[in-house]
This record gives sequence, C-alpha cells and structure tokens, in this order.
Amino acid sequence: QVHLVESGGGLVQAGESLRLSCVVSANIFTFTAMGWYRQAPGERREPVADISKGTGPNYADSVKGRFTISRDNAKNTVYLQMNSLKPEDTAVYYCYVLGVRYHWGQGTQVTVSS
Repeated sequence: QVHLVESGGGLVQAGESLRLSCVVSANIFTFTAMGWYRQAPGERREPVADISKGTGPNYADSVKGRFTISRDNAKNTVYLQMNSLKPEDTAVYYCYVLGVRYHWGQGTQVTVSS
C-alpha cells in the first residue's frame, strides 16, 4: 500500500506564494508519473501539473508561468511551487503517483483571498 501525505496549504492573499509538498511512502523513482490535481467547491477535479518518465513537466494552461512542479527522489517528495496566486486557484489540492494504478493523497486546502 502506497501512502501520500500532502502539506503546505493555507490561506493567503492574491499575489502571494505557497509551496505544497507530497511525501510518498515508496520510492518515487519507480512510478510512471506523478503530479497534482485540484478540486474547487462544486467543480470537477482537474489536472494542475504532472511529471512523467521520459517527458518534461506538463501544466494546465491556467497555471503556466506561475506554478512549478518538481521532485526530490532522495526524499520521495513531490512539490508544487505556486506563485502569483489568484482567488480562482482556491481548491483542495491532491497529489498522486501512477504505478500499476493511481495512488492519491488526502488533499490540502489552498484558499486565496482577493
């Protein structure tokens, strides 16, 4: 069983930054892909950013130029650096890794006030 624990969410004002962390209970080097989704109230869960083996990072159009996904294999941790936050970024952010199947974290709340 793979466990993922997100942290780093919180309440910030528009224009500020947050860095989300996702600690994985397994060697992340073994996974095919990893990344972040988010879900705003009343909305569907949507992809934010991901890293796949053999390819560079991918970002949703709405976060390009503001968010950066990275990984630290030694710490089995995936990060999401979020700059220039906007109120529309308010959501619960979930990290995942993909091996034989998807494994998800419990989510961390990000709230951006205007």
